[in-house]
Amino acid sequence: MHLNFKTRLLRDPWFVSGGAVSAFILIFLLLSPVLVVHDPHDMAFTPFSPPSAEHWLGVNDGGMDIFSELLAGMKNTLYFGLFTGLVCLVIGSGAGLFSAWFRGIPDLVIMRLSDVLLAVPAVMILILLAAFFRPTPLYLALILAALSWPTIAKVVRAQTLAVKTGLHIHASRQMGASGLYIIRTHLMPELYPLYLIGFASKARMAMFMEVSLSFLGLLDPGRKSLGMMINYALRYYYLDIWWNWLLPPVVCLTLLIMGVTFLALSLEKVFDPRLKEIM
Repeated sequence: MHLNFKTRLLRDPWFVSGGAVSAFILIFLLLSPVLVVHDPHDMAFTPFSPPSAEHWLGVNDGGMDIFSELLAGMKNTLYFGLFTGLVCLVIGSGAGLFSAWFRGIPDLVIMRLSDVLLAVPAVMILILLAAFFRPTPLYLALILAALSWPTIAKVVRAQTLAVKTGLHIHASRQMGASGLYIIRTHLMPELYPLYLIGFASKARMAMFMEVSLSFLGLLDPGRKSLGMMINYALRYYYLDIWWNWLLPPVVCLTLLIMGVTFLALSLEKVFDPRLKEIM
């Protein structure tokens, strides 16, 4: 990987668009302590109050400031996605490297387990667990990561099998380097594009999953979420609240998904030569 990937990324319109959207969201959230003047859980305001200088997006049916609720929901959705994506990356990349390097029984067990998990509908498992056990978002994120790592593991394994035949790997083995040393020093750094792609795709999936579960009312109602906001706003669709209550969480969710999706597409396009030929 000696090509100037940085230059190619900066010239890719998908990466520029995704980076701009993601940067806008991050700046917006970083400024939230300055922008938010009300506690998102404060119910002291008049329900259904229209937007004003004090309440930029008005007040919801529970007497809570919608703008404060929106920022809190965006943070929770983003944190859920980033945490799940990171856990998926750690499990998947570790399993893929271990499987490809040691082969044999470990490889067989890990790949068969991956096949089983790929056949399991993760969304149905999460819905059942959320409905019957009401786990915290942290546990749901861990469960989702435990069900979603196989795709990363298979990609990392395939690339590791190709890289491990390199001359520098053979030289390290001839010099007496251990398997763990070669994995840590040579293999892991060479696979970093796959980490970026896997993390972006899993974070996007997790954010959409979190919003879906909260929309269905399967998460803690006291925890702010974009899905919960959309759910409550739809209950009053007959009122003129679509532009200040329903539209903002939909737009924010769209921007979150778009930013991560564009970044994932650009990374796949730049780092995968097969996609480069097609696109």
